[in-house]
Amino acid sequence: MQRSGPLHTLLAGLVLALIMLSLNATTEPPAADAKGGAPPSPAAPSAPPSSAAPAPRSPAASPTATATAPRPDADYAGRTGDGAASVAIALRDDGKAVAYVCDGRAKEAWLRGDVGDDGGMRLTGDRGARLEGTLEGGRVTGEVRLTGLEQPFTARRAVKPSGLYRAAASVRGARVVGGWIVLPNGKQVGIVSRDGEPSAAPAIDPATGAVTVDGTRLTARPIP
Repeated sequence: MQRSGPLHTLLAGLVLALIMLSLNATTEPPAADAKGGAPPSPAAPSAPPSSAAPAPRSPAASPTATATAPRPDADYAGRTGDGAASVAIALRDDGKAVAYVCDGRAKEAWLRGDVGDDGGMRLTGDRGARLEGTLEGGRVTGEVRLTGLEQPFTARRAVKPSGLYRAAASVRGARVVGGWIVLPNGKQVGIVSRDGEPSAAPAIDPATGAVTVDGTRLTARPIP
């Protein structure tokens, strides 16, 4: 009787060992890199460069020069705060102004000066007469000073025939100068001086400026 059992068992064990080694070789994961890290993943494909052109830069906005508003070519007429005198101012677009202040009896002054871009004005006349004011909102407000008179005033825009008128002529050998303020309500205030002597002025015809002084017909014209 042959004893083959142990040999068969040994052979079966060797075959099983060879099978196990073969399985381990085929299923073992890839070796880690030299630094012990995980194997690198395949690199993702890079996105193709964009073919769209960059948006053009907006040019910087150039500063816009502030245009100076043109000065009004207009007349303004009103009264002092106490109502004792009238004030008329003729403004022109060249920045010049002429003003006349009178009480219709004996006090009067002609004043001239410049108007600033901000509407401010400082006008001067004979014997220290002064007018300081500001044009704003369709009217001129300020203060007027002349001998025996120092008052605030308000003069609103005047529509013809309202405004400021003047006449100058030689009458019977005397130098005659007349000034008239026609207020918006139609009332007239004026003085005629004969060789520097003031007196109340006769009324003018606002439509034509016609006036008679000492028997001589004159024409009072709007201040240009």
